[in-house]
Amino acid sequence: MFGLFRRIVGGDKEFRQAITTVTGLSPTNAQLYRLAFTHSSAVRQQGEAGRSQSNERLEFLGDAVLGTVVAEYLFKKFPYEQEGFLTEVRSRIVNRESLNAIALKLGLDKLVMLDAGQGRAARSRSVNGNALEALVGAVYLDLGYKSARKFILNRLVKGFVDVKSLTTTTANFKSKLVEWAQREGKNVRYDIHGEARPGGVMEFTAHVVVDNENVATGMGLSKKQAEQLAAERALAALGVN
Repeated sequence: MFGLFRRIVGGDKEFRQAITTVTGLSPTNAQLYRLAFTHSSAVRQQGEAGRSQSNERLEFLGDAVLGTVVAEYLFKKFPYEQEGFLTEVRSRIVNRESLNAIALKLGLDKLVMLDAGQGRAARSRSVNGNALEALVGAVYLDLGYKSARKFILNRLVKGFVDVKSLTTTTANFKSKLVEWAQREGKNVRYDIHGEARPGGVMEFTAHVVVDNENVATGMGLSKKQAEQLAAERALAALGVN
C-alpha cells in the first residue's frame, strides 16, 4: 500500500490519500499527520527545539483519546461486568504489543520517518505503536472526537481486535505459569526494565526467564501488565494449555 513512501510523503495529494486509506477519513491538516509519523530520531540533531517537531506530544494525546474511546466501548458492551474485568480487557487491547501489531497491519511502519542512519531493524520495538497513537492524536486535533472515535472503533478495534477472544481468556497467566513451573520443577523469574514515555509515563518490558532461558517478552504501561502479557506468551511458547 505504501511501498513508494518517499514519493508519498513528498506529494501532498498522495499523502492525504494514504491517510484516508488508513483512517477512512479525509484529513484537512496534512502537516499534523506528517508530524504524527516523525520519530524523535529524525529531528534529534535539532536538540530540545526539535522535540516539538516529533510525534511525542501527539502520541501522548492519542494515548489518552484511545484509552477513553476503548473504555467507553467496553463500558457499554459489557454493562454487567466489574471494573477489574473492564480494566484488564482494555489493557489487552491498547497494550504496546497489540498496538505494534495493528500498526504493522495498517502499514504504518512504511510511513514512520526515522533518522536516515537508523535501519528499520534497529528501530525501537514501540516505534510503530507510538506512531499509531500519534495518528489517533492527529485525527482528534484535525477532525474532532467523533471522528477519532469512529477511526478507533471501526478501523482499529473492529478491524483488528477479537474482543470475544480477549474476554474469554482473561485468566491470571502469571499464576498459571507458576503452577506449571512447580509441576515441572522449573525456575521462573521476570526480568523487568522501564523506559520513559512522553507525559512522564513509564513503559515496562518484562522478559520471562525459565531456567536461565528467555522464552517470552511482554510490554505494558505497568509492571503487572507487562508481566501478564509476558506470562501469556510464555505459556503459548511452552505449549501449556
